[in-house]
Amino acid sequence: MKHFDAFNGDADGICSLLQLRVDAPIDSMLVTGAKRDVALLQRISAGRGDAVTALDISMAANREALLDLLERGATVQYFDHHFVGELPSHPGLDAHIDTSAGVCTGMIVDRYLKGKQRVWAIVAAFGDNLSEAARELAAPLALSPTQVDALQELGEGIAYNAYGDSEADLIISPGELYLSLRRQADPFRFMREEPGFQRLREARFDDLEQARAEQPHVTLPNATIYVLPDAPWARRVRGAFGNELANASPLIAHAILTPNAQGGYTVSVRAPRARASGADSLCRQFVTGGGRAAAAGINHLPEDELPEFVRCFDEAFS
Repeated sequence: MKHFDAFNGDADGICSLLQLRVDAPIDSMLVTGAKRDVALLQRISAGRGDAVTALDISMAANREALLDLLERGATVQYFDHHFVGELPSHPGLDAHIDTSAGVCTGMIVDRYLKGKQRVWAIVAAFGDNLSEAARELAAPLALSPTQVDALQELGEGIAYNAYGDSEADLIISPGELYLSLRRQADPFRFMREEPGFQRLREARFDDLEQARAEQPHVTLPNATIYVLPDAPWARRVRGAFGNELANASPLIAHAILTPNAQGGYTVSVRAPRARASGADSLCRQFVTGGGRAAAAGINHLPEDELPEFVRCFDEAFS
């Protein structure tokens, strides 16, 4: 029997898997990538007797591969908070899905484990910019305010690391980062002892400083749109900068665009934090768009569709 763990390379995906594997260690084959690399199940060759765990990757983007795995006799346990579409019904599928705006995959796994590895759920929630939910999760634990702030920095750092149009843009590959975190099994030990944490901290600080120097490409009554330069730092900082803008101006929406190798743009959208909805429905109007209600994106927006995106963005959040 083979076991495959397919997980988003961001903080939510990594910390969701950490909860499961710290609680119940098993040897598995890891399947992951940069944040936008979500069609992971098609990479898995599994059949009868094999098991797959999928975490924080859209079922809508993996539907055909999921059905194929199930038909070949593999069992699939699926944890996610993104748009699903129609949920498949199959005896080999154990689905734990919650698309509510204030929920991340790490919180769904936390419910499943009844809080047994909650510290990693807190890191996941901070990484998904759900700071209020993260602090609610932390409240029953014997954590000092300084420790909670440290978990926030770790979550935001892991989330920042996943952004990029490919793993070449990232500071640390998600698979390597997951294994480093799992070796320590304790987030505070990881932050004290692993040099990778300092690398993430310094790179994130530098990238955000460059992003803050940029001016909006378009300013709308209820939204701003930034187009960052064609550079690895800009692709890495897309999500972190979007979250920073959303937290600083919670009444308006934000979009961060970076040029991509296809001659168009990769897009990150943040709905207004004051009413965290609409980002996913906006992005799904475009061929490669998807995500969740509060935060979504478009993998490839052709250059000639930028004016249409601006129009739809204005309409969605007016």
